[in-house]
Amino acid sequence: MASTSVLILPGWQGSGPDHWQMRWAHTHGYAVVAQDDWMRPKRGDWLARLDEVVIDTPGPLVLAAHSLGCIQVAAWAAVSRHTARVAGALLVAPGDVEAETVRELLPGWSPIVRQKLPFASILVGSQNDPYCRVDRAQALARDWGAEFVDLGAAGHINAESQLGDWPAGHALLNRLTKET
Repeated sequence: MASTSVLILPGWQGSGPDHWQMRWAHTHGYAVVAQDDWMRPKRGDWLARLDEVVIDTPGPLVLAAHSLGCIQVAAWAAVSRHTARVAGALLVAPGDVEAETVRELLPGWSPIVRQKLPFASILVGSQNDPYCRVDRAQALARDWGAEFVDLGAAGHINAESQLGDWPAGHALLNRLTKET
């Protein structure tokens, strides 16, 4: 049986070297799904790129998404014929692209796809995320059929949150990889 591959899905503007996603990619050898344009993300381009990587990666997959990457996972799962390849998704600090200030910055990403994901998922939210209120994150978790984990006051759960390698987050990811 093939081992589970982890795909890292950064959000808008990508994730810098101190972000837990890049630390995981460096430490554990996880593949980062690179996008052509991190600053002006086009929904169709991002979904097509994810589909290409899913098709080209052997074995079962687990997705580790942050911010806009979470919205990407939901949109991709609604249209892809390859969702059966994915065993689970860790969805961290989804960006609320329906919020007026964010919607203007990221045209084409609203509305958020709200259907249940066809794979196991865990959504991690924060009480003081400036890009998604906790009640919105909880509603997304319900709609997507994801377990909700409240990280407390952790901001946008990115490099500024000073999580380092974020071992508690990696433990959540490991729960999903063990389910494959």
